[in-house]
Amino acid sequence: MYQILKQIIKTGIKTEAPPLADESLRAGEQRLQQKVLEVFGSALNIRLVDAGSCNGCELEIHAVNNAYYNLEGLGIKFVASPRHADLLLVTGSVSRHMEVALKRTYDAIPEPKLVVALGDCGCNGGIFGESYASLGRVSNVIPVDVVVAGCPPTPVEIMQGILTAVSCKK
Repeated sequence: MYQILKQIIKTGIKTEAPPLADESLRAGEQRLQQKVLEVFGSALNIRLVDAGSCNGCELEIHAVNNAYYNLEGLGIKFVASPRHADLLLVTGSVSRHMEVALKRTYDAIPEPKLVVALGDCGCNGGIFGESYASLGRVSNVIPVDVVVAGCPPTPVEIMQGILTAVSCKK
């Protein structure tokens, strides 16, 4: 224990440092905002559905919402109603009791709609696979536009998946 405390005093507590200012990143943000406005006519609204995950992906999604990644600064926000959403973000392998709810949520989203399957469970069923209690991957239930692999994927990978889905539309 003493060695750990000594190491902390010596090096300090390391946290994520904000990215350095880069003009190309600012230009990329502006292009992204323009693309979102072009495709959807307003900010991108995301509806999150946990179809049977372990909540590892949800923790990373919460990290995407913090000030460090500033998702709302790009004009992207999470909404409670699928009727207000443009993109459906699904985590976990789809459990049998969530099949109908997931289909109804997908049907309630107005066109043009996008679907992003998040995490290894959403992409390929993960450790749960297909069984008596699980239907496996999200694409077994609804059409998927983009998959983001990882267990769980990092916030940057989640943002890349969302941005890939938006840039592929139209």
